[in-house]
Amino acid sequence: MEFDFVFWYWWILALILLVVELVAPGFFFLWMSAAGFVTGCLLLLFPATPENFQIFEFSVLSILVIAAWRFYVKKHPIESDRPLLNKRGAQYIGRVFNLYAPIENGQGKIKVDDTIWKVHGPDCPIDSKVRVVSVNGTVFEVEQVE
Repeated sequence: MEFDFVFWYWWILALILLVVELVAPGFFFLWMSAAGFVTGCLLLLFPATPENFQIFEFSVLSILVIAAWRFYVKKHPIESDRPLLNKRGAQYIGRVFNLYAPIENGQGKIKVDDTIWKVHGPDCPIDSKVRVVSVNGTVFEVEQVE
């Protein structure tokens, strides 16, 4: 028994890949969905296309559109109105805080809202005002504010 691909099989695959894209966003499955749709359209135009060539066509189209998207995004990065949204530590650069624990031997702590952050900087007594100048992982680099 031989299985014949019909053009709408590819459209169903495209729809399934589109649903997967909605569940796991990242534009990867979106482009595979587009490749499935185009493969279905080409099969509608050329119904005698062998199954192995259809799969090859889908694979090549998927690779091409994903590579084209990555190239485009690299040349035209997506700009955000909130670039620091997922960079919590970077949001505090330039802000001034009181020391929660004194800086001794270059290490201390500050309290920001409900979180205590480790800081590195010049030795200062507790309750001194310090400004965050940079972030190194989860440690703030600070300088004393007069």
